[in-house]
Amino acid sequence: MSDFLKENLFWNRKPENAIVHTQKVEIFTEPETDLWQRTYYQFQNDSAPVLQTTTDSSFFSFIAKTEFESKRRFDQCGIVLYLDSENWLKASVEYENEEYQRLGSVVTNHGYSDWATTDISASIRTMWYRLSRRESDYCIEYSTDGKKFKQMRICHLTEGNKKISFGIYACSPEDSSFRATFTDLQITACQWKA
Repeated sequence: MSDFLKENLFWNRKPENAIVHTQKVEIFTEPETDLWQRTYYQFQNDSAPVLQTTTDSSFFSFIAKTEFESKRRFDQCGIVLYLDSENWLKASVEYENEEYQRLGSVVTNHGYSDWATTDISASIRTMWYRLSRRESDYCIEYSTDGKKFKQMRICHLTEGNKKISFGIYACSPEDSSFRATFTDLQITACQWKA
């Protein structure tokens, strides 16, 4: 097990207001930032800040705890594997309204995104994620307590079979800003068993 925050981290689109502590990261989102490519809406948004590291390890898991004060539609924060603008995946809770949010994931292959979601209570303000890699296949899981993880999806990244970059992100696609806090950031042996 290793501490993600002790890896060689780098920003894609560093936000104006972010603090990387020894035990946590805080990102204050900027309005009209997002990650999405083409599908259905036809727009291409590649403006969300991403803090990540690289690895050529074909088998590992990455765990992150998120705490969020989202308040406007589509406010989101979570984990991301970002190769380039047209090849990436993310998992997050996206705020919808005062009643519910969407726990979901997006996989983007060759410039087309998909979005798989389930509705959860708007009262939830903490979520853990676990991203596991088995070569170019990936498993995304979530947990409300950091102990029992449930599968969100299994997917394939067409370009995700070599060296990859992964980490955390937060964004506000509409005219909004909120604080996203990331803790318990760990890289472990692959928890997705064959």
